[in-house]
Amino acid sequence: MLSTYTYPKYRYTRPPELQSADIRRVPLIVVGGGPVGLAAAIDARLQGLPVVLLDDDDTVSVGSRGVCYAKRSLEILDQLGIADRVVEKGVSWNVGRTFFRESEVFSFNLLPEPDHKQPGMVNLQQYYLEEYLVTRAEELGVELRWKNTVTAIQAAPDGVRLSVQTRDGDYNIDADWLIAADGAKSLLRREMGLEAEGTVFQDHFLIADIVMKADFPAERWFWFDPPFHRHQSALLHKQADHVWRLDFQLGWDADPVEEKKLENVLPRIMAMLGDEREFELEWVSVYTFQCRRMHEFRHDRVLFIGDAAHQVSPFGARGANSGIQDANNLIWKLKLVIEEKAPERLLDSFSIERVAAADENLLNSTRSTDFITPKSSTSKLFRNAVLSLAQYHPFARALVNSGRLSVPTYLTDTGLNTPDDAGFDHGMSPGAPMDDAPVSVEGQPSWLLNEVGGNFHLLYFGLTMEIPKAMVNLLTSLAQDSIPVITLLIISPDTATTPEKGSETLRVLVDIKGVMSTRYAAKPGTVYLIRPDQHVAARWRQPDVDQIRAAVARATCND
Repeated sequence: MLSTYTYPKYRYTRPPELQSADIRRVPLIVVGGGPVGLAAAIDARLQGLPVVLLDDDDTVSVGSRGVCYAKRSLEILDQLGIADRVVEKGVSWNVGRTFFRESEVFSFNLLPEPDHKQPGMVNLQQYYLEEYLVTRAEELGVELRWKNTVTAIQAAPDGVRLSVQTRDGDYNIDADWLIAADGAKSLLRREMGLEAEGTVFQDHFLIADIVMKADFPAERWFWFDPPFHRHQSALLHKQADHVWRLDFQLGWDADPVEEKKLENVLPRIMAMLGDEREFELEWVSVYTFQCRRMHEFRHDRVLFIGDAAHQVSPFGARGANSGIQDANNLIWKLKLVIEEKAPERLLDSFSIERVAAADENLLNSTRSTDFITPKSSTSKLFRNAVLSLAQYHPFARALVNSGRLSVPTYLTDTGLNTPDDAGFDHGMSPGAPMDDAPVSVEGQPSWLLNEVGGNFHLLYFGLTMEIPKAMVNLLTSLAQDSIPVITLLIISPDTATTPEKGSETLRVLVDIKGVMSTRYAAKPGTVYLIRPDQHVAARWRQPDVDQIRAAVARATCND
């Protein structure tokens, strides 16, 4: 098959443990060099944590695999320092269209309002994303160990021992903490005797990546019962380098080996595109999938993220996106625990919050799959009736489910939030992921989400830069706490003057379009407390410093 991509070969180095009989102990090990493990390792380095990453391969994933990266994941990748490369190389899109037989019945827009930095979705082959993540990890000093295969784990309440196999011999290594990002077939999960429970869906799907030059728009097209693939579903997506992802439902009785043969793949593609369309086949695979998760994601010093913790169907782009959000939720909490600024039970909140997110993804993914692959004649009759009505009646369009696409979870039912102030009736409630907005910093254009993250932040909405001295003193004192809180003063463009260079404890952001004040339901004196992962922890109309400190304590399990 033609490949337009040159796979990098990463350098194996002889592990230092083979030089000594002593067993080395490190603060943090990540097992798994896919997008989720790499994101966790990069975030750990940005938080100042040393990290060793072990992977049994020495290159990026073969084939495009994960394709769609949602707005929230792009915002997290921006914090990690690679979103610009992803957006520049990938194909940005916001519109999806659904067809039933010969007619379009439904469409959606992932980004119906302007003034966000990131698009609703970017399509990019997974190998590019992994390559960018590896480069960033190398820049930050992650100790990357390629061709180091974990063969066994001994987990204890105070640490972990791994047995690792290399071409030069085997060694043991100890860690205070271990992040398991070793995928759906996780050896670590299996070695620890842990199970992931859920449903195996009895259907087969064919993925074909083809290289072709076509003038189709950068949109997601999904078909139910199309004329070129009767009684089944099909999907078309554009990727980088003129690569297009085609997805065909095959049915449970299909033979995966036979379906991957060129004499069977090519006629399906030609029926979709037309005999006259020139293309070259780059990659083909047949897959089934499961919707399941572990009961808990934390087991003493072992923390499971990504596919190692939960698996969903590919409909809705919830796999890598949810895994990247797992890492984003975990690392700031782990840092505080390692630095003894928070109790270990803060890591229980990682499991609680991300289990809730996994359940939301599993629910939506299962509903999508049930709609796409009805299991009875009655279900199929209902589905087809919905699709027929959706072309003419808005109420039916809400029932069409060709894969509810990945959105961030609102962490509302968690012990880390401070109950909402009665003065709010809309805006970003506690637990919500932050909305972005254009701002100006020291006269230079920026984005709100580029100014927060990694630490606790206060958003203080003021009329002018003239904050009462007593309030300045309070805000400055918060920045000196053991868990520092950095204040961003948000002022409107109508009252803004060119600010002098700010400080690290009180920085001025100008709401240049008034968008931020609207999205955050702000009035003069409104304050938001933002977690390091850009979720709202609390908000008030007129708080005092004791309320703010209490909210920080609650958000870090120090209450």
